Amino acid sequence: MSQRPTLEEIRRAPKVLLHDHLDGGLRAETIVDLARETGYSALPTTDADNLRQWFEEAADSGSLERYLETFDHTVGVMQTRESLVRVAAECAQDLAADGVVYAEVRYAPEQHTNAGLSLDEVVEAVLEGFRLGSEGSNIRVGTLLTAMRHKARSMEIAELAVRYRDVGVVGFDIAGAEAGFPPTRHLDAFEYLQRENAHFTIHAGEAFGLPSIWQAIQWCGADRLGHGVRIIDDISGDGTKLGRLAAYVRDKRIPLEMCPTSNLQTGAAASIAEHPIGLLRRLHFRVTVNTDNRLMSGTSLSQEFAKLVEAFDYDWDDLQWFTVNAMKSSFIPFDDRLALINGLIKPGFAQLKWRA
Repeated sequence: MSQRPTLEEIRRAPKVLLHDHLDGGLRAETIVDLARETGYSALPTTDADNLRQWFEEAADSGSLERYLETFDHTVGVMQTRESLVRVAAECAQDLAADGVVYAEVRYAPEQHTNAGLSLDEVVEAVLEGFRLGSEGSNIRVGTLLTAMRHKARSMEIAELAVRYRDVGVVGFDIAGAEAGFPPTRHLDAFEYLQRENAHFTIHAGEAFGLPSIWQAIQWCGADRLGHGVRIIDDISGDGTKLGRLAAYVRDKRIPLEMCPTSNLQTGAAASIAEHPIGLLRRLHFRVTVNTDNRLMSGTSLSQEFAKLVEAFDYDWDDLQWFTVNAMKSSFIPFDDRLALINGLIKPGFAQLKWRA
């Protein structure tokens, strides 16, 4: 029996990330720098170490609403072309350094126009940053454009995603507080995307329950579920009985973008060991592992995997299963997905497995 994969070994594994927020993954030092350069004066502290700690503690409150408030500061320093290019470039570098070979990073363009940038200028700045940050490394970064579920610009953002889909934007998303803001409010945007053969995911089943998931899939036609952790509410008898919705999600292989540490912080799960990901993996749902917000959760994809190894005694085969699930579920063309699975992911895991 091979030993459990260690954090250092996991860092060397070729990983895939589908749910990562650009404004949730800044380096604390960069926030301090950008605040000084752009005149943003609302930071709780200008000491990078203290600021990092502040973000993690604020995000640990157990409330999704409180968690979302921390983004006022990251978005606050991401209002110029230069800041967006820098943040996106550093994001690509940080993910590559963690062994990520493919990532889909999301952000809401409408939140970065306060200083006069147009939506197109925001998208082009972020794409430029990812291009610069990916140079010389194995990583490929696709972007998801997010609309805020409590605002009324989803059609505009959907059209923006379609406009830039051939140059790096791979899909669309809606995010923000779920309660009181159902995805069906944005039905026109989702119907437009379907007519345009475009891909989209929907934040659903994180802070809100099964109706959120049902609407995202059956009304809006989501390709993937952002989180989807509350699908567990439709499973009983320790996994022996699946309700109609849970069975449909599993039968249709609808990908679940699980973010274990983040779910603990927002109160969607009590501990990693009690996180529904354990049961959902046993039941062979299309589960993927993600970071959500690396700054707020003080995490990386390697750390998320290491926590799951610790809690569920996972081995290399389990980690490869999660990774291949994620690559299969990505929004890039089938041939590209296959090339990464067969050319990078499976050989990379085989090498680590036999070394163990």
